[in-house]
Amino acid sequence: MNIGQASAQSGVSQRMIRHYEKIGLIPAPARRGSGYRDYGDKDVHTLRFIGRARDLGFPIEEIGKLLALWQDRSRASADVKALATARAEELKRKERAIHAMRRSLEALAGSCHGDDRPDCPILDDLESGQ
Repeated sequence: MNIGQASAQSGVSQRMIRHYEKIGLIPAPARRGSGYRDYGDKDVHTLRFIGRARDLGFPIEEIGKLLALWQDRSRASADVKALATARAEELKRKERAIHAMRRSLEALAGSCHGDDRPDCPILDDLESGQ
């Protein structure tokens, strides 16, 4: 199948498929006589795996590790679990940071009159860097 068909079946954009090939996350597929890429079911399966890992917040480097573990049938599941647990902890840290930002913005917005006056505690806070 061509890249458009592989993209449609895997849910990964053509641009990202080319990027993954360029950085070596996936091997370059065979080429037809015309020079066009020729993807198979295994390629689509791998692209779906990558897409799901991205959806779960794994960065490219960790997806490479996950792919290697997925392809290694003698792997220890503890290695996979360690990657997933570390990613969950990182997401938890980011979640706390986002909640803190939201609370700060809500407090700043609450202190602003939001009228025609030029004074603005939101801009004052941004200016002061506090």
